[in-house]
Amino acid sequence: MNTNTYIDPMIYMEGMEAIDSPIMDQVLAATADYDYDRYTAAHVRAALAKDTIGLEDYKALLSPAALPFLEPMAARATQETRRHFGNSVALFTPLYIANYCENNCIYCGFNCKNKIHRARLTMEEIDCELAAIAKTGLKDILILTGESRHMSDVEYIGEALKIAQKYFTSISLEIYPLNTDEYRYLHQCGADFVCVYQETYNPVKYEQMHLSGPKRIFPYRFNAQERALMGGMRGVAFGALLGLDDFRKDAFATGLHASLIQQKYPHAEISFSTPRLRPYINNEENNPKDVHEPQLLQVMLAYRLFLPYAGITISTRERAGFRDNVIGMAATKISAGVSVGVGGHEEEAKGDEQFEISDPRSVTEVDAAIRAHGLQPVYSDYLWTENIDGDLRNHAS
Repeated sequence: MNTNTYIDPMIYMEGMEAIDSPIMDQVLAATADYDYDRYTAAHVRAALAKDTIGLEDYKALLSPAALPFLEPMAARATQETRRHFGNSVALFTPLYIANYCENNCIYCGFNCKNKIHRARLTMEEIDCELAAIAKTGLKDILILTGESRHMSDVEYIGEALKIAQKYFTSISLEIYPLNTDEYRYLHQCGADFVCVYQETYNPVKYEQMHLSGPKRIFPYRFNAQERALMGGMRGVAFGALLGLDDFRKDAFATGLHASLIQQKYPHAEISFSTPRLRPYINNEENNPKDVHEPQLLQVMLAYRLFLPYAGITISTRERAGFRDNVIGMAATKISAGVSVGVGGHEEEAKGDEQFEISDPRSVTEVDAAIRAHGLQPVYSDYLWTENIDGDLRNHAS
């Protein structure tokens, strides 16, 4: 790709599937109109007094006026979490099988311009890594690659998924966005859940952060969750990289995006992740702007109150104490025994890490922390059953 030639971030590149969906325009218009400074303490109190949190209430709960109300928000969020998820907290771990990337994203350690050690696991190495993870008791795996179709093509990922099926009952993917038929193929290979994070929903900021590569194309990434569901995936995850731009607007857009997808695909399992900027190799100063732990907690609580059925994942980007405090309150899924280099579960990582983690605890240690909070660690994610009306529902197993 010639990075000296301007690439319009709103125009699809060759081979990218365009779907007929109004959701992106709806989200961008509503986000542009969202003025969080207009909300007051009275708006927050009124929102918390309602049985159901609507879109206007959600806006108030994300506003600066809601920060003094974290305690009542947390109390209600805990009730909602217990109502819909019981006292269970799902455990998983990520496995990076490659870190080659074709994108020039200025906030990411895998940036194609960043001088790091690149690697890709062989199928034999993937099998060893997965077997080592399975020995910890985990049944839920997240498989990740850098965003390089050339070095981590769909067929390579598919073969990795087939191996993962030997060890895991739930297999999620966090890779580059795909077309519907490619998602369908990877679903057939064993994947059932797809994580795609928009990073920022501000198109201007998005263009400034993504200088080149396929990830520069804003609408193709935005519509990835919908294409994944069209390809047969059980569920999809949403998230913005908090601190990259105005985190309140990005959080609002994330929640609205997920809500509109849930309305259009009521059978889908919806989940949020709440990543903040982290330092990475060759950039030790990469930290979130204005998103401290109270603001991060506010976002998580607002997600829970707006979409009570949605899962919320808390990653090792955050310190152990914060992670332990939000499980059961808002978070329903937590990572453990994490390596963010390529491999690193069976032997030393072959490739450099994407970012620095804050919580290096093992599966056993995270399990103990969950139990210490009076909660139940769940290793097998969700079993899907059909109720008497023929609707799919998920139940913690």
